[in-house]
Amino acid sequence: MSDLTIQQVLARAEAQAPEFVTFRRDIHQHPELGFEEHRTSERVADCLQRYGYTVQRGVGGTGVVAQLRRGNGPRRLGLRADMDALPIVEATGLPHASQHAGVMHACGHDGHTAMLLAAARQLAEHGEFDGTLNLIFQPAEEGLGGALKMMEDGLFEQYPCDAIFAMHNMPGYPQGHLALREGAAMASSDQVFITVRGVGGHGAMPHKAADPVVAASSLVMALQTVVSRNVDPLAMAVITVGAFHAGEANNVIPETASLKLSVRSLDREVRQLLRERITELAHAQARSLGCEATVDYRAGYAVLVNTPAETALAREVALALNGPERVLLQAPALPGSEDFAFMLERVPGSYVLIGNGDGHDDSPYAGHSACMVHNPSYDFHDSNVARGAAFWVLLAQRFLQAA
Repeated sequence: MSDLTIQQVLARAEAQAPEFVTFRRDIHQHPELGFEEHRTSERVADCLQRYGYTVQRGVGGTGVVAQLRRGNGPRRLGLRADMDALPIVEATGLPHASQHAGVMHACGHDGHTAMLLAAARQLAEHGEFDGTLNLIFQPAEEGLGGALKMMEDGLFEQYPCDAIFAMHNMPGYPQGHLALREGAAMASSDQVFITVRGVGGHGAMPHKAADPVVAASSLVMALQTVVSRNVDPLAMAVITVGAFHAGEANNVIPETASLKLSVRSLDREVRQLLRERITELAHAQARSLGCEATVDYRAGYAVLVNTPAETALAREVALALNGPERVLLQAPALPGSEDFAFMLERVPGSYVLIGNGDGHDDSPYAGHSACMVHNPSYDFHDSNVARGAAFWVLLAQRFLQAA
């Protein structure tokens, strides 16, 4: 990539940015939860059709896939953005705040959609590439597995990809900085529901009962040893007991107690180890105190693993666009989860982070953009629309190089 090409791409992205900032703020005002993104996906599809893409609606429910072919090149690239919002009451007070009570774009998916849509327009009007470009606008990333739904609907059979990429904003990193990571980049996320069943009784005569509260409490403490004593100290694992429910009255030993756990890891083998040890401990601790346990272990999002060659390509593009002072070449892994991991289990690719601000830029919304995602005061940094779009254009042209 020549410096001239990079500057041209960035200049075009900046010139078109106001249109897509307006688009971003519009869908921010009209947020939609997972699999309910009807207005958003329709607006996205309409734009893509105007730009000249072949568009398919309704993939995986409310997903949109757009394809653009140039020349006879055999390579096929996928770029993905997510579209859904969260069930959070917005507290930003901004002019473009959510108009839907109890729903807001608190994770920046409105911005991700705008960045990819802006790139779509520039690639359609000025893109120099030889091959097939597949743009994937995904529903329901927030815990509902929209990526899986699109794949079950034949995403990669209908739109084969040789590589796939996605981008997510990251508060705390300076606005526009790019962060990449080869290997495991985001954690798996599983949910565990444990019910401990004992024998209820009078609180004054505990010897005639089998107390599930004591057994469940013992299990909570025992679970703390799994990470400290069963997992390699150099590996990452988290077991959080987020809910403990039992009984109603102070003088009644209840029949059951229930626990809800969040379990995360950055390694597939560690993930399996956690499942085995949690299940074993639940049964053993319950039985040791005269109770029985049932374990409902629900596998959630997989470990997100960025492949080497594709991450190297993303690094090259990031360095060309931003310069080394604004690129983190091997960023720390994140304990959060992302269903793009499922796409990466099928197709090699990489998940890129773009800094959403650290609160020190001169934006009037700097405090909101530096606020962590899933917070009612968060907002996407509009300056990233142009920077993110330019990255996508350069990456697409680099991957689908014209002869």
